[in-house]
Amino acid sequence: MNTKDIITSWKKKKFAPFYWFEGDEPYFIDSLVNYAEHELLTPEEASFNLNIFYGKDANWADILNACRKYPMFSDKQVVLLKEAQLMPDKDLEKLEPYFKEPLGSTIFIVSYKGKGIDKRKSISKTLAKSGNLVEFKKFHDSKVPAWIDSYLSSKGLQMTAKGVSLLFDHIGNDLGRIANEIGKLEVNLKGKSTLDEDDIEKYIGISKEYNIFELSAAIAYRNLPKAVRILNYIEANPKPFPLQLTLPALYSGISRAYIAFEKTDPGSMFYGGPEGRNQGLAIMKNYGKQGVEKMILLLHEYNLKAIGIDDGNASHPALLKEVVVRIMTD
Repeated sequence: MNTKDIITSWKKKKFAPFYWFEGDEPYFIDSLVNYAEHELLTPEEASFNLNIFYGKDANWADILNACRKYPMFSDKQVVLLKEAQLMPDKDLEKLEPYFKEPLGSTIFIVSYKGKGIDKRKSISKTLAKSGNLVEFKKFHDSKVPAWIDSYLSSKGLQMTAKGVSLLFDHIGNDLGRIANEIGKLEVNLKGKSTLDEDDIEKYIGISKEYNIFELSAAIAYRNLPKAVRILNYIEANPKPFPLQLTLPALYSGISRAYIAFEKTDPGSMFYGGPEGRNQGLAIMKNYGKQGVEKMILLLHEYNLKAIGIDDGNASHPALLKEVVVRIMTD
């Protein structure tokens, strides 16, 4: 089961008696729990038949009592246990008897984020056997641009390839944050169906000239003057460019270029549309395999400096400028 399948079945009034959503991709879990909270019952039904518990404060006996009561003025009730990973394991295990014999008129939904329940536990085996345990793994970087396109399409929107790359390179694979930023664009650009980098700059605050995507491009094409202009901008505006996020963003494209040397179709290693593909191929052409390997070693070295190891007390913008210049000139 995936998010779309589950919501489709819910819209058709087809419910399992319980769902256990777990994993290290919180966006999908939160989306399902939010939908269940606001859409499975009408407002009138929810006033009698919606019970919400939070793992940090919940008492297992109260949860069981809520699950085992019958709905009022409705054929279904919804019980949500949010942040179940904060509940002591011994208390969670007290819920296992209910999972073995759930009440058909209750829709019990558990949100267990950041990890999965211990597979050695009896409750894990019970959940797995039921078929109602759904794991959401962290979204891989390579899938994020396509997900952005799909998410926009679901809202009747589209975005230029450069806009998608700009959004992804600045935010990374935090799907929740990407969705929030697209929400800002949606609110501010009612009536506009195609979004671009100008809209991103105006309403999200990501400069279309001075950003990680353009810095990566400057490195790829060995355009040192452009790289220095961007680095100077980052030095003057460091807050949106923490080194711990900027270095992995640069590493992502460079590491794919290193792997691409072994591929019969090197261009298939790069995403972000034609621009991303051309940029990746430019890295390969302008630096060669040995040069790309050297770039990776430099990024590892400066990643250690970013956490304070042998950094010489240099500021993060200064370290970024140093590593980029070394990459392009050594």
